[in-house]
Parts: sequence; structure tokens; C-alpha cells
Amino acid sequence: QVQLVESGGGLVQPGGSLRLSCAASGSIFSMNTMRWYRQAPGKQRDLVAAVTSGGSTNYADSVKGRFTISRDNAKNTVYLQMNSLKPEDTAVYYCNADLRRYYGGSSDNYWGQGTQVTVSS
Repeated sequence: QVQLVESGGGLVQPGGSLRLSCAASGSIFSMNTMRWYRQAPGKQRDLVAAVTSGGSTNYADSVKGRFTISRDNAKNTVYLQMNSLKPEDTAVYYCNADLRRYYGGSSDNYWGQGTQVTVSS
């Protein structure tokens, strides 16, 4: 089955940077919209950023100007570059992707396991 494997999370100081990676493995025909979500303690899971197959991007207001989502189609990987990190960015970050496993198949949605990002001094 398709698996989304995340990496790059960790502990950083306020103002620091991290780059999250999410690589999809398995039999994949095409990656469509790819997204990053996050969920802080006591909060709901919210969309952080999204990038379509055509390269269009959208960001939550709270991260605009600081975060950048990008993709490498050859590697079936989506990235989230996080700059100027704030304590409020502390959360579990989840990779999410719409993808087709084979030609003519449906575009199904998959989730990564989540990776912890902690911003603290």
C-alpha cells in the first residue's frame, strides 16, 4: 500500500528554520494536490499549506510569508520550508496527498504518520 514517510521535524529555537519532507512510496501513478496539516495540543487539525499538480499554492494566514510548500514530482515528495518559526508553530505536522495508484484509477487521499515540530527557547 501507499505510505507517506515524513522527516525533518525536531526542536528549534524561535526564529529558526526547519524543512519537513514527505516522501510517498509504493505504486504511484501520479501525485495530485499535496498538503501539510498541523495539530497543536488542544487544537483541531488545520491546513497549513497546499500545492496542486499545476504548482498553485495556498497557505494559512498564520504562516504566509514564513512557510513555503514545494514538490518534487520525480521523487514523489513534498516539502515544507519553515522559516522565522514561532512558539505558536509547535504542533504535529502531517503530510497529506491526493494520488492515483494507476492509470484510470481514482484519486485517493493518504496521510502521513505525523512529525513533531517544537519551537521553544
